[in-house]
Amino acid sequence: MKKIVGRHVVSAALTVLAAVAATAHADVVGNATAGQGKVAMCIGCHGIPDYRTAYPEVYHVPILGGQNAQYISNALHAYKKGDRHFETMHAIAASLSEQDIADIAAYYSSQTANSKNNPEK
Repeated sequence: MKKIVGRHVVSAALTVLAAVAATAHADVVGNATAGQGKVAMCIGCHGIPDYRTAYPEVYHVPILGGQNAQYISNALHAYKKGDRHFETMHAIAASLSEQDIADIAAYYSSQTANSKNNPEK
């Protein structure tokens, strides 16, 4: 009887932990002002119109200003997990916290062509 009760307790605890972990990054709210201070390493590639990398392959680097926040967040998470393959982006994304990702996404999504700090201008 104790084994059955013990299994249910462990199962319930694991379910609660999984639910908390699944919603943990969903509760993070991005701050565009904080994000502005976190994009210095991004501007070197993503702030240059028509920039292309040469290593490890020729790749057109997109300008991020005005991009959808969820898209940026998803892309950074994919690079962090290794689902997207670009060594430089993986290294950068792996160093970012959930809050960093949310702030960077909020910053870039707040940009427009007329934004004072839009690096495309």
